[in-house]
Amino acid sequence: MVRIDGRRRDEIRKVKITRNFIKHPQGSVLVEFGDTKVICTAMIDDKVPPFLKGTGEGWITSEYGMLPGSTQTRKARDASKGKVDGRTMEIQRLVGRALRSVVDLRAIGERTIWVDCDVIQADGGTRTASITGAFVALVDAVNKMDNAQPFSIYPIRNYVAAISAGIVDDEIMLDLCYDEDSRARVDMNIVMTDNGQFVEVQGTGEKSPFTRDEMMELIALGEKGIREIIDIQKKSLGEDGNKIGTGEEVKIEEEQQDNNSQQQ
Repeated sequence: MVRIDGRRRDEIRKVKITRNFIKHPQGSVLVEFGDTKVICTAMIDDKVPPFLKGTGEGWITSEYGMLPGSTQTRKARDASKGKVDGRTMEIQRLVGRALRSVVDLRAIGERTIWVDCDVIQADGGTRTASITGAFVALVDAVNKMDNAQPFSIYPIRNYVAAISAGIVDDEIMLDLCYDEDSRARVDMNIVMTDNGQFVEVQGTGEKSPFTRDEMMELIALGEKGIREIIDIQKKSLGEDGNKIGTGEEVKIEEEQQDNNSQQQ
């Protein structure tokens, strides 16, 4: 089956990550999944929510929004409606969970990293693009902190990215655009790390239930796509991604030294 944009069923859209897209944030990225475009920024606040005060632990939180011109018909701002809608709340919580899952929050100290994802053009997969771009913006922000005052343990343990998959016209497909997503019988969003661990799997039978075999095929296809996207993240970050995962090694070395000193 030839898809609307000519891709194979197991092919992701063209993914482009542009770093340092905005001047003021410590980390800023324009991420593009085909025609879906999201600006992701990461900014640091030297305080934490009340429930973390005095714990020595930091926090990462996210806000997500779609700009009025991001869709074919104007999307009203949440501020004009006086509340955040359920979909927006779900996505921003997902982005926050995904980022926190790969960060040692104790290592960043009592700071909050605010990650904002603003969709400027939507063509399906805005949440998966947001997670993918937000991670790169987060790395840039953390590296700026580390360069200013080195962490004793580098906080970011793994890469994390996300992709959608679905069943459209009885075909299992990867990275759905809007036309495909709107027709999907089954829709799934998968968030994974570079070492193959799952952060979240959201699978929904939109029009009918799906089988275990279909679920496993969707997940396998998602894994393939995420590996490709993480390779793109790594190329985008270049040497600035070299510290990712090194904090765990330092921690293990410190624990071994502590154990040796106790034995002596």
